[in-house]
Amino acid sequence: MISSVLPTYNRAPLSFVQGQGSWLIEADGRRFLDFGAGIAVNTLGHANPELAQVLKDQADTLWHVSNLYQIPAQQKLADKLVVETFADTCFFTNSGTETAELAIKMARKYFSAKGQAERIEIITFEGCFHGRSTGAIAASGSEKMTAGFGPLMPGFVTVPFADHNAVKAAINDKTAAVMIEPIQGEGGIRPVPDQCLKGLRDLCDEHGILLIFDEVQCGVARTGKLFAHEWSGITPDIMMVAKGLGGGFPLGALLATEDAARGMVAGTHGSTYGGNPLGCAVGLKVMEIVSESAFMDEVNRKAALLSQKLEGLIAAHPDVFESVRGQGLMAGLKCKVAPIDVVNAAYAQELLTVPAADNVLRLLPPLNICDEDIAEAVARLDAAAQQVSGDG
Repeated sequence: MISSVLPTYNRAPLSFVQGQGSWLIEADGRRFLDFGAGIAVNTLGHANPELAQVLKDQADTLWHVSNLYQIPAQQKLADKLVVETFADTCFFTNSGTETAELAIKMARKYFSAKGQAERIEIITFEGCFHGRSTGAIAASGSEKMTAGFGPLMPGFVTVPFADHNAVKAAINDKTAAVMIEPIQGEGGIRPVPDQCLKGLRDLCDEHGILLIFDEVQCGVARTGKLFAHEWSGITPDIMMVAKGLGGGFPLGALLATEDAARGMVAGTHGSTYGGNPLGCAVGLKVMEIVSESAFMDEVNRKAALLSQKLEGLIAAHPDVFESVRGQGLMAGLKCKVAPIDVVNAAYAQELLTVPAADNVLRLLPPLNICDEDIAEAVARLDAAAQQVSGDG
């Protein structure tokens, strides 16, 4: 008999009933150190008192009005995002997938508004993940994502990861945009080299096409800058944000330049819940906290500490781990064993991690994690590795 919850996840036999900072408490009382943060969502940990307070204050005032009216909390968050980024305008959503759908629509509408409606193709990269809607899975081009869901939305061309020549060869008179994650998350914590991002910016400018960055997982201070592309010194035309933006409250945003958004006039897009007062109140508080230079300095210091400890872990378990990759507090351990084996062994040590493609274990702790919890997590990973290798 099918479960009342559609069984699309292979869920671990864990039921968490409370969260405190970097920790989750299971129904039986066990305390788990959370190094997944809800897959890079809980930016400031669980039950953060500042976020809880702004949510309560907003809940006591106003929960929802439709986007038929002005929403002051939404305007404040949009203004903050415009001040802190390349963008001139924002549209708020409830998830990364919804944001990806709008990015696709915006890129195509941009050229339609210019009288070039034939320019609909978007170049994407092997290993990418832009969500699970029909448009987003078509963008991935992955058999794992698309099998059984055809016919797929046309208009996507997938090229090898970080292959600049392949991108150049794929551009034609139907190309509208290049869409890429500065660091692939689901694809295995694979950073795109800065020179490649710069090369993509130059290529898009040369051919008059749009550059779209998907920072759903790598954005909102996770890499030690407010957004990952800032390390390369270039900016996109369109950017997707979600996950960490709401600090645990469902919230996403599509950021764009005025030029890129030229086709998105009244009636071209909408959302019932997107940009609701509750989500925007929390998102604004998240942005106020993480955009402080002192906060960012701490993210980078903690990232260096974590990286140092992970290098020691690799040296201690060369039969289990191969290398560390990523940036900031978006770290990946390349494994010599199946990552799920390490994930399961870590459960036994009351530590939560996240598997990814390319044989990688993702480590995505809250950005305000303390040094002691970083050390404790690596110690528990050490015990898990011993179990996997048969030494424990």
